[in-house]
Amino acid sequence: MNASTRPFDRAAATRIARAFLPRHPLGNRWDYYYTRAKLSSDPLYPGVLQALQGSDAPVLDLGCGLGLLAHALRLDGQSMAYRGVDNDAAKIARAARVAQRNGLREVAFDVVDLALGPPAHAGSVAILDVLQYLSADEQATLIADAIAMLTPGARLVIRTALGDDSHRGRTSRLTDRLANLIGWMQFRPKCYPDADKLRAQLDAAGLSTTFSPLYGNTPFNNWLIVAVGRGYAPDGLPVSGT
Repeated sequence: MNASTRPFDRAAATRIARAFLPRHPLGNRWDYYYTRAKLSSDPLYPGVLQALQGSDAPVLDLGCGLGLLAHALRLDGQSMAYRGVDNDAAKIARAARVAQRNGLREVAFDVVDLALGPPAHAGSVAILDVLQYLSADEQATLIADAIAMLTPGARLVIRTALGDDSHRGRTSRLTDRLANLIGWMQFRPKCYPDADKLRAQLDAAGLSTTFSPLYGNTPFNNWLIVAVGRGYAPDGLPVSGT
């Protein structure tokens, strides 16, 4: 499966972002402008939506932030149950309030520190721009926990900057540090995943895995990794002879 490398068009990005407009004209519009800018410049969510198409398994979004994946799923017509968890209580509160205000069905949010382990779940798992905030051992543990949650036809979808010394790799590290300095991210990155080690862990679990660049027109070293149980194609249909 080749991930889409184009972000949402302006109309779709604005449609989702409008959900985050304050009710009062003088209210804080930071989330609106941030969401609109991210969705119109980063191909993350089109890539994830493509990866999840064809599966109706519930989705657990680990490190969900404002819960943009829930809005993207519903805009794309994907109606599977969604649960987003994050260690940032303020973002979770805003995510839950906006989702409820906009009538998103079968959507829930909870405060969870992934360093202490994910919540119980059975279905698909999304880990988007999270792994670099964990140590190498914590990454391996979280991925093992996510693999154990997968049900037949479900997907493990990871977007991460991979650890290397490329120009994109250096830009990713600098940007993540700046996000921490301005307070958008609570923690500084700890360790960027090694592609070979990540692939080896997924292969050892018996998963069919694809690695696709997902940086689009951004300067970052972002990759989309999609893993499914052997015997299932990316669209969730059983593969004959496997």
